[in-house]
Amino acid sequence: MEPDVITARRTRLPVRVLLAAVGVLVLLGGGWLWVRDSSLVAVRKVTISGVYGPDAGQIRSALTLSARNMTTLDVRVAQLRTAVAPYPVVKDLRVSTQFPHGLEIRVLEQLPVGALLAGGRAIAVTGAGTLLHDVSAGSLPAIPVRLLPGGSQVTDAGTLEALALLSATPSRMLARIAQVTSGSAHGLVAQLRSGPSIYFGDASDLDAKWVAATEVLAEPSSAGAVYIDVTDPALPAAGASPQAVAAAGLAPSTTATTGGGGAAASGSSGASTPAQSTGSNPSSGG
Repeated sequence: MEPDVITARRTRLPVRVLLAAVGVLVLLGGGWLWVRDSSLVAVRKVTISGVYGPDAGQIRSALTLSARNMTTLDVRVAQLRTAVAPYPVVKDLRVSTQFPHGLEIRVLEQLPVGALLAGGRAIAVTGAGTLLHDVSAGSLPAIPVRLLPGGSQVTDAGTLEALALLSATPSRMLARIAQVTSGSAHGLVAQLRSGPSIYFGDASDLDAKWVAATEVLAEPSSAGAVYIDVTDPALPAAGASPQAVAAAGLAPSTTATTGGGGAAASGSSGASTPAQSTGSNPSSGG
């Protein structure tokens, strides 16, 4: 056999193999696409968890309708998120499949921490400032504002600081807060239901300030206080009402420690100065 013929056959053979391989890949790819979008793996059972509140039924319906257009081999999470985009309470989704026909969707909701209050209207709001128009304000802590935001997001700096305070509130304390206000005298103030006001000052070190506040509240000697000042969390102070001071037999200008945190209670018209955390009796605030 001529050398040129042998060389030509050797050249053609890899081309044939390559073409055959491409053909197999095309068939496999086409088969995969057919199976992926076929009724063999169609989503038929949708399990939804983590959704509550007045919009729960609508959210479930929107997710179910969107999911039933998918298969367990072709789950389009972006499409599911679009389906619940009209509901601000939905923060995100976690999606998993149960081959061949099951789809599980866990809804992560944006929980409200407070309610903006203006003109007799209250709108629930998350710690990040997202308004939840369809969520009941219920007994959420109120944040009085001059005007309710026109959009879906809080932009006012003072209101965002109040929301930051509520976001940092220990869960066991959140239900005890009646309202949060902000003013030039004491900065952020949380008014407890049937309890004292808590002065926070600015929005810095909120976690430490809450620790100090809860420690003072736990002290029996803070009973009757009209306020707790944690502007400096290292030097908390509790101001008692004149009636409580009189009942304790203290002079109106006398301050007394509340215990472990070294806070001071004063009967001087409810005014006091923070006590040094040394365990010794603080001096009078005069």
